[in-house]
Amino acid sequence: MAAPGSLGLLHAPSFAAAKCQPVASRASARRAPRALFAVRASAADAANKDAVLKAFRENRALKIISGLQNFDRSSVASVVTAADKGGATHVDIACDKDLVKLAMDLTNLPICVSSVDPSAFHSAVEEGADIIQTEGGKCSSPTKPGVLGLIEKATPTLAAAYSISRAVSIPVMCSSGLSSVTAPMAVTAGAAGVGVGSAINKLNDVVAMIAEVRSIAQAMGLAPRIVSENLRTVRH
Repeated sequence: MAAPGSLGLLHAPSFAAAKCQPVASRASARRAPRALFAVRASAADAANKDAVLKAFRENRALKIISGLQNFDRSSVASVVTAADKGGATHVDIACDKDLVKLAMDLTNLPICVSSVDPSAFHSAVEEGADIIQTEGGKCSSPTKPGVLGLIEKATPTLAAAYSISRAVSIPVMCSSGLSSVTAPMAVTAGAAGVGVGSAINKLNDVVAMIAEVRSIAQAMGLAPRIVSENLRTVRH
């Protein structure tokens, strides 16, 4: 679940029920159909789901967002690379099967696809997306500079994380207006993870993106590459 105004499903459902079979390659493993309601799930599928949700269960998920309407391959590639190298646990891209392929070639991190159109998720999930997310709105107009402005900008998100996390028993991920200053506050407020977009995707250089992701990851107590390496073990 993402807050405010958006709802994430923490494991992408299959649109065609079928038994999952272990396969050798990462790409084919992620593109194989996953049956959410199958009586028997394969060990490989169970391991993959556990890897996707592990960071949420530990209240340290960090999702880097390339942008809901960002279909520029070069830009998306830079953000995905920054997420992978900077120590994020998940990456979020626009809902497009070709972008899913691109992201899978660049990282072993779980891939979330975002869209305001539910019908768009089918092809992305079939291509190998791990998580789907619908989008809502935000309302924040900070007036103060510096750290105070960063906190002011994140206030609606922090308030939503606090309220929603106490009303439900599933992990809550919050995003919108978060930074290295406020991401740890979101976790303290009750979020199981945070999503960060503009603080990263507005930068013009992939090295700067990596540095900013690393700054946020370190603020949350994350060690770079750990989750990515774990998923590489699961998916090969």
